[in-house]
Amino acid sequence: MKHELNTFTIRHALERTSKRHGRRVAMALIGNEESQITFNELIKKVDAMASFLIENKIAKGERIAVFGESQPMWTVAYLAIVSAGCVAVPILPDFSYREVSTILEHSGAKCAIVSSRVFEKITEFSTDGSHMLIRMEDMFFIPASIATSLTTSNDFNNAPGRDILRTKVDLKLIHERTLKEDDLVSIIYTSGTTGASKGVMLTNRNLTSNASACVRQFFKIKTGMRFLSILPLSHSYEFTLGFLLPLITGAQIHFLGRAPAASILLPAMKKIRPHVMLSVPLLIEKIYRSSVVPQIAKNPKLSKLYRKPVFRKFINRTIGRKLKRTFGGRLKFFGVGGAALDRETELFLKEAKFPYAIGYGLTETSPLLAGSGPKQTKPGTVGPALKGVSLRINNPDPETKVGEIVAKGPNVMQGYYKNEALTKESFTDDGWFKTGDLGIIERRRLSIKGRSKTMILGPGGENIYPEIIETLINNLPYVQESLVLEDNDGGIAALIKLDFELMAENLKLSAQEAKENAITYLGNLREEVNRELSSFSRIRDVSLQDEPFERTPTLKIKRYLYSIKQKFSHQKTDDDQKQD
Repeated sequence: MKHELNTFTIRHALERTSKRHGRRVAMALIGNEESQITFNELIKKVDAMASFLIENKIAKGERIAVFGESQPMWTVAYLAIVSAGCVAVPILPDFSYREVSTILEHSGAKCAIVSSRVFEKITEFSTDGSHMLIRMEDMFFIPASIATSLTTSNDFNNAPGRDILRTKVDLKLIHERTLKEDDLVSIIYTSGTTGASKGVMLTNRNLTSNASACVRQFFKIKTGMRFLSILPLSHSYEFTLGFLLPLITGAQIHFLGRAPAASILLPAMKKIRPHVMLSVPLLIEKIYRSSVVPQIAKNPKLSKLYRKPVFRKFINRTIGRKLKRTFGGRLKFFGVGGAALDRETELFLKEAKFPYAIGYGLTETSPLLAGSGPKQTKPGTVGPALKGVSLRINNPDPETKVGEIVAKGPNVMQGYYKNEALTKESFTDDGWFKTGDLGIIERRRLSIKGRSKTMILGPGGENIYPEIIETLINNLPYVQESLVLEDNDGGIAALIKLDFELMAENLKLSAQEAKENAITYLGNLREEVNRELSSFSRIRDVSLQDEPFERTPTLKIKRYLYSIKQKFSHQKTDDDQKQD
């Protein structure tokens, strides 16, 4: 059965799937048997809620916030908003009170559908009295007379209200308010590595064309396949590929419902035995560094064999079989996106024949621009452009061919909400969207080289890409994460977080001794990394990062928090001495 859409609206996708696969399980929250719903039940709940919104004079085009952790009722809320002809404003559950307040005010949201877990971040909105408030867990409307007095999550969770899923459905009104393909359906607020939060305006066509193009290009999604959802639906990556894609194909979504800690994730994978998972690089990199690398390092004979390519591939293949069993044994597609995957980790996954896939995109492109399925991956590259998307490199360097990646396609946003100047600045004169990422296209495959805003200009005008240096650092023993930036004197500096527990265990030291040896270790590390770098990009300063780096919702480090006035313990290498 053909799954790709020919009408690019979210409402059409919902109606088509409910007709084709109505009795099939659509989604469930792991650990909550009552949360399981079929596609028939899904559309009934959506229509009841959409009818309630229309009945309560929520105007067509009105913005409605969806704020909570990923769960079946989150999808009901979103689909109902769109079915009522309104605009959904998904808010990431990890956003701070201030960020949430700013988004609610900037978007002009008149209503919010909120989970109890994050309610305390919107108390200013709820106590105002002029906004409509709906509890996500059971879809109860909380009247203003009650909402204005609520101050805690417990209060909100126990507040009485009206069950809006019992509202009489009025399909005539729903169809009258149906949004067209190029109508705005969502404003997604980003909080990126540069710090500025922007409202990205996405249409029906933007989102559904992106999901539809993924049905076959990277891996054939089949009806009934199980998706394990561990990322927030309020991010376009999970929303398009982890929600719209299975909705279009009649696949099942099983929501983890909380942060993917190992103690929760491992039992979930064993129970659900997913065919498809989407993740950010940090998850699989942690597994590789905490389980695979120490396992090899602890065995002297194995470690010696591992240095030889023939034996390394055999060992990785053996580990890969065990790793697939850990993921439930049925995994066909493990998507990695949201940030760059570490090169060493990717080489292991490739040799282990683990079914990883690579994707590249931005919220502004709904999100996917390019990628490779499990059988198409090539370490160090992303892959070809998504069907229907065009990519080119703007102003490439004559020698390296690296330049800014620009894109064109049905998935590219309308613009930034209430910010015409930034919208204009984000497109070339001939209408291509400027990603802000640097890359190169060779044999139709895209490779990412870094962010144009993070690129450091060397002393002789050379382009220095911090991400490349970070990869070298992160692949060394005991390094958990690192951040490379320009120091106050125009040199290259690195903040490095070490795994003291692993260092103490492997080197037979106490935790305190490991910390005392840290500065010496960093000095040696810097010299080792510098041997791999050209003279103009060598690290001059290193400093120990005590706390984990603050990250965006897709777990990229918020560089803007660390990029100025950092203090480094300056340690000169022999090369530095010669230059002096």
